[in-house]
Amino acid sequence: MLDGGSDWQTVRADGATTLNVRLVLKTKDEALIGMTYRAIRYGPSDVMARIEKGEVVDPTSYYFRINPLFETANANYDWLNRMVAVGSGHRQADGPIYSVFEVL
Repeated sequence: MLDGGSDWQTVRADGATTLNVRLVLKTKDEALIGMTYRAIRYGPSDVMARIEKGEVVDPTSYYFRINPLFETANANYDWLNRMVAVGSGHRQADGPIYSVFEVL
């Protein structure tokens, strides 16, 4: 992931956090891939408070889902331009980790 992306987070009145993220990925073969996604993270208030403090908590104790879209001009990764994906996430101390899956 390259520097310079944006990550807007909104904590709603119901305690859920929505994310609106834009970033650029750089592959090992130097291809650039734009990735945008919306996400929602929600769970018990004590679990969410621990996450906000930077603690690592069991990912099964809260809901964290994303819907990424990809854009690239690189022919090797052109298939990403036509793919719909969903993913689940969990938060580590140094940031989120996502498992992303193509919707078939």
